[in-house]
Amino acid sequence: MSEPFSIVKAAEIMLDCKEQPWLIDHLWSTEAVGVLGGPPKSCKSWLGLDLSVSIASKTPCLGTFTVTRAGPALVYMAEDALPAVRERIQALCRHRSLPLQDLDLFCIDAPAVRLDHPDHRNRLEQTIQKLDPRFLLLDPFVRLHRADENSAQEMSSILGFLRELQRRFHLAVALVHHTSKKHHSQPGRALRGSSDIHAWTDSSLFLLRKGNSLILTVEHRSAPAPQPMVLKLVVGAHNTTTHLDVVRNWTEPEKHSQTLDTSLIELLTTAQEPLTRHIIRQRLKVKNQTLGVALAELEHKGIIYREKTGWILTAGQTNGHEKGGLP
Repeated sequence: MSEPFSIVKAAEIMLDCKEQPWLIDHLWSTEAVGVLGGPPKSCKSWLGLDLSVSIASKTPCLGTFTVTRAGPALVYMAEDALPAVRERIQALCRHRSLPLQDLDLFCIDAPAVRLDHPDHRNRLEQTIQKLDPRFLLLDPFVRLHRADENSAQEMSSILGFLRELQRRFHLAVALVHHTSKKHHSQPGRALRGSSDIHAWTDSSLFLLRKGNSLILTVEHRSAPAPQPMVLKLVVGAHNTTTHLDVVRNWTEPEKHSQTLDTSLIELLTTAQEPLTRHIIRQRLKVKNQTLGVALAELEHKGIIYREKTGWILTAGQTNGHEKGGLP
């Protein structure tokens, strides 16, 4: 007969008064599960290996973030042959002047690892039990199962298994996963597949290209995230020291300029009738999205409003100045 689960009275639970325990300061919490997300060719694998090398060597991740709890790291790169994986790891080591032979970084040597296959789960569990790693990197998630990523039920089975590994062996787990092309204010919502994937994460890193910039955004379940930052893949001579560097913090470009506000108000001031958005775009030669932001903000301030036939200046506005003055 099965025994009941152990229980504890709420008032008897010891409070954890420590500050947020970090595996890598501000990037990854101790024993966190999470995702390295981004579109194809956005350096997700390089970022995953940078985390792995940093934890295995106790050297700063991305040359910036301190590793608080070092230990062995275990990686499985499903889309890369082992010699290619070694080349990348060796480049990171050369950049940091680390002897590769002294690095506690281990690679799973198997043609496939299936997180939805009972035997493969058992083998992965035994591997972790034998090595006792601090960090597990699985890259990419799409090659690690044959389940339906859009099925919450099928995803919860896989994610539940990884959460069980994390809790049983006290390790951090990172899945490399693709994001969709749709824009979301919260990067985790762009992850491909079931929303359960995002809900499962404790710490996650998201890469996105904006123009020529590669932007890294951090998410944590229970800690504030650092500001987004610009990364650069630095390719050394003959690709021998290729690595990611933090260039600077990312600041969003202004959504529109004060000049656009002024031009828009002047245009509506001189117009003999309401102007459609299409006509305004043609006359001001501005992008549709940029114009939309300007229209919405001026409408919110009460400077302009929209009639059925188009946009018009609010009564009492003259030459770009509202009654209280255009800020």
